[in-house]
Amino acid sequence: MPIMTLVNANGIELSHESFGHDAAPAILLIAGLGTQMVRWTIPFCETLAACGYRVIRFDNRDAGGSTHFNACAAPDFGALAAALMAGQRPDVPYALQDMAADAIGLLDALAIDRAHVVGRSMGGMIAQIMASEYSSRVLSLTSIMSSTGNPALPQAAPDVMAMMMRPSPDPFTDETGFLKQSLAFARRIAGTGYPFDEDSHRRVILDEARRAYDPAGVGRQIAAMAVAGDRRPRLATITVPTCVIHGADDPLISPACGRDTAAAIPNADFLFIEGMGHDLPPQFYRDVILAIDRTAKRAPPNAAVRARAADLR
Repeated sequence: MPIMTLVNANGIELSHESFGHDAAPAILLIAGLGTQMVRWTIPFCETLAACGYRVIRFDNRDAGGSTHFNACAAPDFGALAAALMAGQRPDVPYALQDMAADAIGLLDALAIDRAHVVGRSMGGMIAQIMASEYSSRVLSLTSIMSSTGNPALPQAAPDVMAMMMRPSPDPFTDETGFLKQSLAFARRIAGTGYPFDEDSHRRVILDEARRAYDPAGVGRQIAAMAVAGDRRPRLATITVPTCVIHGADDPLISPACGRDTAAAIPNADFLFIEGMGHDLPPQFYRDVILAIDRTAKRAPPNAAVRARAADLR
C-alpha cells in the first residue's frame, strides 16, 4: 500500500501518494472540484501503474491533506456573479493558474522533470493550463469530463447546479442527512451505462469527509474556476499528444464541452464514452486507462525518461 506524504510545493503543503516504480515515467493525476485524491481509486492507480508508469495522485489546495486556505473567507457568490456580469474580474483567494503551479511544484519536489498529466473535471482545466503554460514539463495531456471556459457552451442542467450549490448537512452532526444529499447528487450525475453502486459511493463520500470536510474550501475552488475565463487561445498552443475523454451522459459538464476541448487543441484525440456521466466507475477504467497509455506512448521520450526506463531494465 502507498503511504501518503506531505511535500512543500509552491509555498504550500501538498499530500500525495505514488504507485509503481519511482524510476518509471510519471503520470500525475489531478482531482476535480471539491474532491480528493481518493477519487482516483487504488485499483485505478494500480492498474495504470502496471502499464509501466509511476502514478502519482495528490490533493489539490483546499482539499484533503493539503494546505487549506482557512484565513480566506468563503466567496460571496452573489457578488462574484455580479462582478463577472459587469465584465469585472473579482478578487479571489487564488486562480486555477496557482493550482497548476502547485502541481508543477509537486513535480519539482519529487525531482520529476516531465510528466504525463491527467485531470478530471476541474483537474482537467488545471492540466490544460499545465500543458499550455508549462509545456517543457508536460509529456502528454489527458483531459477528462472537462471544458474550455468557452462562454457559449451549454451550462450544467439547472437541477444539477441547484443540487451542487445547496448547503449540505454537517457530516459530523448529521451523517444521515449528509449522506442522503451527497448520494442523491452522485446518483444524478452518474451515467446510465452501469448500475449505480451506492455502497461504493458511500464509502468514498465518508472517506473524504473524514480526511477533510471543508465546504469553504470548495467555495474557493469554485471561485477559481469562475474567474478562469476562456482558455481556447491557450489550448491552441498545446503541442503535446492530447486525448480528451467525455461521457455521453454528463449532466454537469455537457458533452459539448468535451468536443469543444478536443477542437481547441491541435491534433487532439477525442474519446466519447456512451453511458458515462460525470464520474469514473470501474466499468470504464479499462477504456480510460488504455486511452491514457495510448496518449502517453505518442510522446517522444526525452533523455530523462529514457534514463529512468533504463534503470528498470
